[in-house]
Amino acid sequence: MNMSTRVKPARLRGDRVTMAHGGGGKAMRDLIEEIFTDVFLPPGSEDQARLTSDALRVPGAQLAFTTDSFVVSPPEFPGGDIGKIAVCGAVNDLAVGGAKPLWLSAAFIIEEGCEFDLLRRIVASMQAEAEKAGARIVTGDTKVVERGAADKVFVTTSGVGVIPPGRDMRAENIRPGDVALVNGVLGDHGATILAARGDMALSTDIRSDCQSLGALVEAVLAVAPNTRAARDATRGGVASALNEMAEAAALEIEIDETALPLRPEVKGVCEVLGLDPLYLANEGTLVLFVPPDEAEAALAAMKDLEAGRRATMIGKARSGRAGRVVMTTLFGGQRLVDTLVGEQLPRIC
Repeated sequence: MNMSTRVKPARLRGDRVTMAHGGGGKAMRDLIEEIFTDVFLPPGSEDQARLTSDALRVPGAQLAFTTDSFVVSPPEFPGGDIGKIAVCGAVNDLAVGGAKPLWLSAAFIIEEGCEFDLLRRIVASMQAEAEKAGARIVTGDTKVVERGAADKVFVTTSGVGVIPPGRDMRAENIRPGDVALVNGVLGDHGATILAARGDMALSTDIRSDCQSLGALVEAVLAVAPNTRAARDATRGGVASALNEMAEAAALEIEIDETALPLRPEVKGVCEVLGLDPLYLANEGTLVLFVPPDEAEAALAAMKDLEAGRRATMIGKARSGRAGRVVMTTLFGGQRLVDTLVGEQLPRIC
């Protein structure tokens, strides 16, 4: 057998994590090497990543940095898992700021008793999504906590990317008349997690929209170079993203209820449980504001990609009461779309 294809002998004993795997000795080293570094890092890696990129040498380029923690329950669900979300979350936070993601770190809080096979699936999912997004996981950490101190596994990812010279996608750039676009349907992730928990005997084929959006943002910028700003509509949904952008731009944003892309299944879940789909979390949906003369080109660019097949215009920015979001309803009236107080669904990402 060729040495490069030889399967390494298993070093881990049993099928679950024990406190010994966090103790700093051989058991911890075996866990880290067999589950994590054999997948993410080359042999002989140090405790720090040493990074270089030609993108950083371009005059005027800016470094972008983000971090987020993920505690989704359950850790695996239709359309994704906590590992995929952890990568998409970091990549998308960079992408909506105009940054091209380059490097990621990943830190794991693992509960005693967590299955090795679950960790292997999560790690494989992370590596696959990072490669798809054009980023590399270059460093990380593991900690093991007592049974009951966590929920199988929590993941924290940090991301580093580069914003090319001249690119500025801050929400304060939005101007009256700019058009609000979304790349896909709303609320799929929140509805998926709710159904996956099994607490309410919901039966649905909805899958999380969890996906990386860097390629979609670059496609939009190629045809709509004056794109003002973008925000990924994660916790708090599209309503919270729009409120944040309205406040930053000191403008009023108006959206049209008839234009909102919602699956009938998501509408049904929300009607049964008394939830507002505007506040349901997404993990692969963003809101973009572009000048009106670039809106059609931006829509076409998104629809050319799988991540943007359901792209549509949902509203516009206008002069009015600064920081306010209003919605024209199905019946022609208007209602305030306020900032979410609390959380409709906890532990969704």
